[in-house]
Amino acid sequence: MELNDANLQTLTEFLRKTLDPDPTVRRPAEKFLESVEGNQNYPLLLLTLLEKSQDTVIRVCAAVTFKNYIKRNWRIVEDEPNKISDPDRTAVKANIVNLMLSSPEQIQKQLSDAISIIGREDFPQKWPDLLTEMVARFRSGDFHIINGVLRTAHSLFKRYRHEFKSNELWSEIKLVLDTFALPLTELFKATIELCQTHATDVNALKVLFSSLTLIAKLFYSLNFQDLPEFFEDNMETWMTNFHGLLTLDNKLLQTDDEEEAGLLELLKSQICDNAALYAQKYDEEFQPYLPRFVTAIWNLLVSTGQEVKYDLLVSNAIQFLASVCERPHYKHLFEDQNTLTSICEKVIVPNMEFRSADEEAFEDNSEEYIRRDLEGSDIDTRRRAACDLVRGLCKFFEGPVTAIFSGYVNSMLSEYAKNPRENWKHKDAAIYLVTSLASKAQTQKHGITQANELVNLTEFFVNHILPDLKSPNVNEFPVLKADAIKYVMIFRSQLPKEQLLQAVPLLITHLQAESTVEHTYAAHALERLFTMRGPNNATLITAAEMAPFTEQLLNNLFKALAFPGSAENEYIMKAIMRSFSLLQESIVPYIPTLIGQLTHKLLQVSKNPSKPHFNHYLFESLCLSVRITCKANPTTVSSFEEALFPVFTEILQNDVQEFLPYVFQVMSLLLEIHSNSIPASYMALFPHLLQPVLWERTGNIPPLVRLLQAYLEKGGETIARSAADKIPGLLGVFQKLIASKANDHQGFYLLNSIIEHMPPESLTQYRKQIFILLFQRLQSSKTTKFIKSFLVFVNLYCVKYGAIALQEIFDSIQPKMFGMVLEKIVIPEVQKVSGPVEKKICAVGITKVLTECPAMMDTEYTKLWTPLLQALIGLFELPEDDSIPDDEHFIDIEDTPGYQTAFSQLAFAGKKEHDPIGDAVGNPKILLAQSLHKLSTACPGRVPSMLSTSLNAEALQFLQGYLQAATVQLV
Repeated sequence: MELNDANLQTLTEFLRKTLDPDPTVRRPAEKFLESVEGNQNYPLLLLTLLEKSQDTVIRVCAAVTFKNYIKRNWRIVEDEPNKISDPDRTAVKANIVNLMLSSPEQIQKQLSDAISIIGREDFPQKWPDLLTEMVARFRSGDFHIINGVLRTAHSLFKRYRHEFKSNELWSEIKLVLDTFALPLTELFKATIELCQTHATDVNALKVLFSSLTLIAKLFYSLNFQDLPEFFEDNMETWMTNFHGLLTLDNKLLQTDDEEEAGLLELLKSQICDNAALYAQKYDEEFQPYLPRFVTAIWNLLVSTGQEVKYDLLVSNAIQFLASVCERPHYKHLFEDQNTLTSICEKVIVPNMEFRSADEEAFEDNSEEYIRRDLEGSDIDTRRRAACDLVRGLCKFFEGPVTAIFSGYVNSMLSEYAKNPRENWKHKDAAIYLVTSLASKAQTQKHGITQANELVNLTEFFVNHILPDLKSPNVNEFPVLKADAIKYVMIFRSQLPKEQLLQAVPLLITHLQAESTVEHTYAAHALERLFTMRGPNNATLITAAEMAPFTEQLLNNLFKALAFPGSAENEYIMKAIMRSFSLLQESIVPYIPTLIGQLTHKLLQVSKNPSKPHFNHYLFESLCLSVRITCKANPTTVSSFEEALFPVFTEILQNDVQEFLPYVFQVMSLLLEIHSNSIPASYMALFPHLLQPVLWERTGNIPPLVRLLQAYLEKGGETIARSAADKIPGLLGVFQKLIASKANDHQGFYLLNSIIEHMPPESLTQYRKQIFILLFQRLQSSKTTKFIKSFLVFVNLYCVKYGAIALQEIFDSIQPKMFGMVLEKIVIPEVQKVSGPVEKKICAVGITKVLTECPAMMDTEYTKLWTPLLQALIGLFELPEDDSIPDDEHFIDIEDTPGYQTAFSQLAFAGKKEHDPIGDAVGNPKILLAQSLHKLSTACPGRVPSMLSTSLNAEALQFLQGYLQAATVQLV
């Protein structure tokens, strides 16, 4: 694509169409952009548009498209096409910093993100001058430019907060510090001076304070891994100024907005974070500064209001106290009973209150409320911070703290009892306090695993939680109902089973509550209870115990999906999946109605898949319906196909990418249930499964291979008879897969199924080419994974077609090739084969080579006979050789870059392990003994003499054992 006006015009038109709400206009435009993104100059055209277009909308759209393009394609992944040419990469890096700094803020943000994505891959090795170029801009004095640099540096360095320690990381941080620490400190001091100079100019202050906030964030990232020498030497400068900023109160920067945090709050929040970091990690060096920070932060907490805009500041400030109070050598700061009472009264209790803002979120923004409250993304809420402070204080002062709070809990509950309608928030706070006091350790899987001995959870459950669950009107006091449900869920491992069983029907009733939070919590609590393990690894709650409530449970779960706002509620769908899994065959009578509801739901969500978890559990539930029903009666598989195929066809025709891997898995499950024939509806689809475009997406590969294996297993004969023209397409897929290090094992799965299930004559003309392709790959890149798969294939071929055929095909490619393969690959590497079925295939194949291949007895191959036998006995007796050369260890760990629903394995579509040899060979050691006996009767004397001359003593001993077990002798 040339850099010219015509192309810029075309690109502008397509970008405009991608903003169109009508999918028939939008989709083709997105597809077009995807199709040209591999062309040279494409990124430069986008950058030209975002710089020069007259239309602001197009500029922003080009910036977003550019960032997403970089996100998808910048990282170079082995085996995947590299879509960005080297000249384009160089040109992008040469221009992007300048462009970012001269662009308006909306575009600056996108380009700043793009720089950090490129930096993650290329900095410092392939982009050494990035930092020097950025630091040079500090001198410009223009804070629009300086903030651009700071923002980019922040997005580039923030990964230091969660990267694992490594030499590479340390040397990168050292390089950054050498270039960046001093200019950053100078900028920090200069900016603080400017704040004093412009103390009365509100516009200047806004810009300067946003710079200070970014500088404070950079301080956090650069100090996170370890305390750098530079910052230790300059601690006085940083900490004195941080302390000054914490205590600063400039009336001009106060905002009227009650919701949105202002610049002052954001800066102070970050400083609290920085102080907490030093208090936790570098307490010795930070000790001289600690008392004044504790005082400043305490004063801040006591004087800050309840408005939402202060939430982040208050929660960070409380987190600072929490991190200080659990360090042994700051214990003395908190020991005094008055201090503890004062903390409880002035900091903890007020921040546990359920505010009107929480109530609004509960009613109108339930998804966000649930995310914060259930999934713990409430890191920055006041309640969570207060709860952490309670835990921190309990570490050294459990007795006194519990005593202080028990008083509060009792008074709150008695306030509630006086007038529930007016004072329900008191009970909510009391439940929250009890929860935070009682929970010492918590896991996602088991809820609270360690509780405070001083709190009687069961008694509290009976007196204060059960009455709320039992109240006949599920829609009254929804917040307290949600609290009660959450209590059961959190303390499920602490409450006795009879109380949980008492709660189950009550929870089922709460699925009918109108409040989204309430019915979601009920679904989540049931799902968690159903996964609890009882004695001998069974579920704690059994299907029999659920029998009286089965119908109501299924009814209410499906009805709950009809509530406004819960049409794609992932918690309800997960509860449906878990209920199916727990109830097993007791759901069979309900399946005819339920499957209709599930497929209808699938049709709706496939139009615009937006909730990946919901979709995953939906497909899991479909798989469970199929497996449970067909286990009871395999002939029902056709009624499932009737229900599902119309929807699947639509998904395939509309190319709903996120759903294809799931559809292929469910189809495999259905096809594997059929007895040995393949229905016409599947054969009609077969040619489509070989289309190259489907195989381009990594997420499709495992499920598609499995589906093709099911086709081969059920209909190898049919394919050879009625679709022989498709065999080259099938082998083309195999060729594509084995060329890739990441997917070569999938290529072998397919090839092994072809060899096992296709009639031999249908493959005659292709066999030699298959082996040649495998040898080419062996020469170009020989990995352990490839060799293991290659060995299994070669031996499977031998089992299927016989040892003579194997020797002949090798030697037809190149004379003496068979011996080379045995000597260089089979004998030294067979020890690496893992997995019982794989080992069995190799054992039977090698046994055939040893005993059914005349060339092994009287040609130059004979010298390999004993080493091969020795290797086979080694395969039986020695531990598996799992050594992998260093660099290979990392090959397929990389996740696929960019947003691609990589393959999502459905747990309930699981495939049984298939043994191609089956019962024909029970014990391969006995088979070896019998085959050697047969060989020795055919040529008496030969076998014992070969054994006695060159087989080592230990192997010989094992062999004697096999012969005895098989009750045969060698002659």
